[in-house]
Formats: sequence, structure tokens, C-alpha cells
Amino acid sequence: MSEHSIIDICVEPIELYKLLKISNIVGGGEAKTMISEGNILVNNKVEVQKRKKIRKGDIIGYKGETFEVAYNPSKKSAEFISTVVSATKNSKHKKRAKSKAPVNSLESAKKPSAERSKSKSTSV
Repeated sequence: MSEHSIIDICVEPIELYKLLKISNIVGGGEAKTMISEGNILVNNKVEVQKRKKIRKGDIIGYKGETFEVAYNPSKKSAEFISTVVSATKNSKHKKRAKSKAPVNSLESAKKPSAERSKSKSTSV
């Protein structure tokens, strides 16, 4: 049986791409790409889900190296906390921005097309 390097996490579960970035297994921009290309193993199976939930005891494989995930809530680094918080804020912000519809387009959609053309021509 091979020896695994240990990755301590302080938040459980953690998304796979975040774990790869924080533990410096791959660079920040590479994490999602490496996962989608099938280069990352989770528990000896190819994983292509970027947001796969990783928990203590899971085994991560990359380029022949294996890493075991251990849960240690007292080991919170500033980098870890800022990365998790910023990733969470960015995903919430993107969801809100997509769901908002401009008010003007809703009002004009309710008017019949003839009324819209009249209001445009009379306002000039």
C-alpha cells in the first residue's frame, strides 16, 4: 500500500477545484481545466465534476501522486479562508446578476406594438 500525503481542510465538504487550488496541487487557473480534462482522480476514479464535494478520507490523485484529505477545523489559514469566501461571493454575485431583468423591457413588452411605435414617433 502506498503512502499518501495529507491535505488538511478546515471546511467540510469542500469543492474539488477549491481543494486543488488551496493545496497547490495545481495552479489557480489550471484546477478547473485539469478536472474537466479527466486528469484528477477521486478515490481511484476519474472525476470531471469541478464542484464535486470532497470530504475527509477521500483520496485525490494527480500525476501519479496521491493525497488523502483530513479534516482539521482548527487549521484555518488566511489564504484558505479568503479563497473560500471570495469564491462563494463570486458565485452568488453571478447568480443574482443573471436573474435581474431590466424594468424598461418589461414595460415595453406589455404594450402592443402599435402603441410602442406611436409613443416613439410622438416623443420626437
